[in-house]
Amino acid sequence: MTQSNSQMYEEAMSVKVLYFASLKELFGRSEQQLNIDGLKTVEDVWKHVSKGYDVSQQVLYSVNHEYAQADSLVHAGDEVAFFPPVTGG
Repeated sequence: MTQSNSQMYEEAMSVKVLYFASLKELFGRSEQQLNIDGLKTVEDVWKHVSKGYDVSQQVLYSVNHEYAQADSLVHAGDEVAFFPPVTGG
């Protein structure tokens, strides 16, 4: 028996990534479109876009405008946002 290509290889997934406040300045952009295979969770997206910046303890996440956790699943077409904790005054 042979496996189909989609079973043998993970297909590239398109995800829109948004950056807010200090993260926008850190990464030099407010958004980007990712077309990559192997993205399963918010943490996978963060690891790909952060390129070694270890600020994940200070970052909040959302998927499709809903607060999310690092282990939240990401699907093709989702919008993933990263932003620093909100403080009030």
